[in-house]
Amino acid sequence: MTSLKWKIVKAAWLEEDGRRLDCNPYMSGALEARDALKQLSCRKDRLRDVTLGMFDSGRESRQWVDDSRYGIRYMGSSAIGLSDLSNLPLISSRQVARNSKLVLEEGWSLITRSGTIGRMAYVRPDMAGLACSEDVLRVVPDAEKILPGYLFAYLSSSYGVPLVVSGTYGAIIQHIEPKHIEDLPVPRLGDEFERLVHDKVSAAAEKLSNSQFLLNEANSQLFLKAGVPNPSSSDWNRDKSDKGFSVHSSELGPLRAWNHSRRVQAITDVIESGDFSVLSDLIDLDWIRWRVMFKRVDADQENGIEVLSQKPLFSLFPEGRWISRKYLLNHSPRYVVPDRTIIVAKQGTLGEDELFCRCEFITGGRALSRAYTDHCMRIVARKGEIEPGYLYAFLRSNAGFRILRGLSEGSKQQDLHWRTVPSIPVPRLPSHEEERIARMVYDAYSERNSAIDLMNEARNTLEKRISVGE
Repeated sequence: MTSLKWKIVKAAWLEEDGRRLDCNPYMSGALEARDALKQLSCRKDRLRDVTLGMFDSGRESRQWVDDSRYGIRYMGSSAIGLSDLSNLPLISSRQVARNSKLVLEEGWSLITRSGTIGRMAYVRPDMAGLACSEDVLRVVPDAEKILPGYLFAYLSSSYGVPLVVSGTYGAIIQHIEPKHIEDLPVPRLGDEFERLVHDKVSAAAEKLSNSQFLLNEANSQLFLKAGVPNPSSSDWNRDKSDKGFSVHSSELGPLRAWNHSRRVQAITDVIESGDFSVLSDLIDLDWIRWRVMFKRVDADQENGIEVLSQKPLFSLFPEGRWISRKYLLNHSPRYVVPDRTIIVAKQGTLGEDELFCRCEFITGGRALSRAYTDHCMRIVARKGEIEPGYLYAFLRSNAGFRILRGLSEGSKQQDLHWRTVPSIPVPRLPSHEEERIARMVYDAYSERNSAIDLMNEARNTLEKRISVGE
């Protein structure tokens, strides 16, 4: 049950807002942010005066394709916050050609404008050229008037977000339009300071793009060296071998055809024709067997631990639920995982764009300080048996994803079971090759964690400057 929130509202605020009686502008922090900005003696520009435009792509039906030759990767409103952009769906290239507003350019600020308002992202180099939903507002900075990184840091700060959110309208589904934020004040804090903030955001963007490149390169090198197929979505859909097939009684375990997929079998046959290990010989089986459900005992941050479930696990800036640390870790210490744990989203449905069977790699102080729910399957490599980064590169791949999904159980809600996942064959390479691929993964996550630090530093630097005034 959600706890009740309350706040004392100044009478002057009611008068200024035309005695508006809905909670949003008062609870969002927008009025405090506005008052703090008023105290600054620096110049403040209107958002519309430092941008070349604010727009969405316009509403139209999406024409999906499954072949990268005919499509462009497409980001929905929730996808702008993803840490890994490898598995985005494809929208028709022809549709994008007809509507140039769909395409993103580097340095833009993105703001979700429908439903959950105010989630933001900065268009980094590897996002440029992707298509994006009409539910995302594009804020295009005028580079001659303001640095893109500085504008993003301000809009995504504790001063910018409340002002953006306060302009929402609608009863059930909330919205914002450019006209609601075009007069938002942007404090101008001097060229040197703005350059400092911009440089942090820009460096973070480069690191995130490099992180994505390293992860993709680790996958490419693994499958190239192992000679194992790693089918793209279009390759997978073109293969019709699952349309009808027979299975010998000696092969029967589960009676569901899904678990006897010929497409999955073709991948595992190639793996098993070469040098391979069975996953059960490489991992700590106690971790993969672990599953303990818990009561949600809410706590403040001082006495709590942030707990992530499956969905926020894949966000660049995940937001979990704060649960009593004492209760949770006394219940089971394995809600916290060791360094370089591979977490698999173990429950969900079989839609191509669902998170079920996608993997994340847990490393770095921020990730290791969190706890993870029992919906997250823990795969912990045994020391000396395999490099965790190499194993992750395999499991996060298209082939790993298909093999994991081939083991799913259930009717509507699918699940992965600890009995079957350890049977997965893992292709092996000479140790120096596995170490080289693992190092790409470790470097990728080092870059990602460094980028998150830089983004946070940029916002914190800006917020501190505003809070102390001129």
